[in-house]
Amino acid sequence: MSTNPNNHRGTAGVLATLALALALACGGGESVEPLTPTVATELGVVEGVQLDSGILQFSGMPFAAPPVGDLRWQAPQPAAAWEGSRDASEFSPACWQQLSPPGSFYDAGEIERSEDCLYLNVWTGAGHAEAAHPVMVWIHGGGLQTGAGSTSLYDGESLAGRGVVLVTINYRLGPMGFLAHPELSAEHETGTSGNYGILDQIAALEWVQANIAHFGGDPGRVTIFGESAGSWSVNYLTATPLAAGLFQRAIGHSGGIFWPMPKLADAESEGARVAQRLKAIDLGEMRAATVEEVYQAAAESEALQFVGLNDGHVFPRDVHDIFAAGEQNDVDTIVGFNSDEGTALFAGAADVTVADYRQSLEATYGEHADAMFAVYPAETDEQAREAAYVNAADNFFAWQMRTWARLQSSTGAQPIRMYFFSRVPPWEEAETYGSYHAAEIVYAFDNLHLSGEARDEIGPFNHAWDDTDRALASTMADYWVNFAATGDPNGDGLPDWPVYDPDADGVLELGDEIGVIQGLLKDRLDTFDAYYEDLRSGG
Repeated sequence: MSTNPNNHRGTAGVLATLALALALACGGGESVEPLTPTVATELGVVEGVQLDSGILQFSGMPFAAPPVGDLRWQAPQPAAAWEGSRDASEFSPACWQQLSPPGSFYDAGEIERSEDCLYLNVWTGAGHAEAAHPVMVWIHGGGLQTGAGSTSLYDGESLAGRGVVLVTINYRLGPMGFLAHPELSAEHETGTSGNYGILDQIAALEWVQANIAHFGGDPGRVTIFGESAGSWSVNYLTATPLAAGLFQRAIGHSGGIFWPMPKLADAESEGARVAQRLKAIDLGEMRAATVEEVYQAAAESEALQFVGLNDGHVFPRDVHDIFAAGEQNDVDTIVGFNSDEGTALFAGAADVTVADYRQSLEATYGEHADAMFAVYPAETDEQAREAAYVNAADNFFAWQMRTWARLQSSTGAQPIRMYFFSRVPPWEEAETYGSYHAAEIVYAFDNLHLSGEARDEIGPFNHAWDDTDRALASTMADYWVNFAATGDPNGDGLPDWPVYDPDADGVLELGDEIGVIQGLLKDRLDTFDAYYEDLRSGG
């Protein structure tokens, strides 16, 4: 893998730097210093690596102080400056998280993890600091409970080679990133707690604004993008006023938060129960507990949710209501989802009978259960199991993304486009999993060549990529990079991608072929519209 730091002194990389320097020197006029692996940031000098391709990679750079000791469950604080040169050739540990069950679909295996984890990574192909390349900031998924910016699947070399500066970040997860507690709220000037993981993401974007120009990036052209909980995060950041002006474009892969959000008071009550299980009488004792003890105490609460809270500060109201009022950060946007989101996520779900399925619909949707059964029907137990996870996948993904597109279309001045990813990666389990949750990531990053090396980190995948996959990956990466550069994904040689029209529901299908389809899943998603409209009105 060319991102191995041991390869950074490769001949190709050295020649690329020399060629750039000669070209600048011979071009006449004022010369510009070429960008090298030694970069001075606002906090100090970092020493990155140069890859064989000539791309520069900088890993493990701090964007906030370590959130440990007295800074546990505090908003991110500024990172300390340093003297001399800081090594930026190795990734930092991931934020502390429970490991996935061995053999599960998204099992990442053993990973290095720590509470001291607020670091980010940069890939740049800019020839000099004044290049002002568009910037893309990737926010990883994992249910706000797992994941890291250092996962091989998110390697930024390919996208950087297409002319963007690519950034990946870590942020606090699980109870370390989203635990609320009455005393934590009382010690903060806003009277709130929780949402620390979202505040970490904002701190990372503030670092980008202050520093990315040193790496040849344009702080006025920042695109945030992410998948699953990373897309939740993109949705959160477009909603919170605290992120205003920190980015100009957004891409959400399979994740939005347009259902009712948890309230701060409820989250504080659950946090108080965690403290009781820790036998902590005050915040000092809570912060003195080991991270393992915190996770164990949190795991005993079925009602505890590690998600963004409607706290009146980070989120003045629910994300849906912010968008409905046109109060979101109004930016150019792309959203989309995959055709088989539920196959991998619910692969271990227990078998259900038709009666079980009907009972579940009634418990979840109340008087809307019959309408749901009409559009997600089942006559056999096998059909009931499939209908249950398709219903859940539409709830979590398809409806969220269409709602995002419709609300932005109706209240935002900036355009939104929508995609539907249907390409089934070629492998022995293709018939079982189809175009599964997260299947599109490797295409958007144009990282098909890394799938073998990333295999142990992202699951038991052994895809036999063919020319269709390679063409789709190239096209998706072109769309994403064009969008980061201009706000419009279209470009020479690419199929036209129109702005989303809620009346026509025109969605760009990214599959074996690429083209616009109309009215995608309309009957099913309209049924969710009716359910959530009734829920918001108190019905």
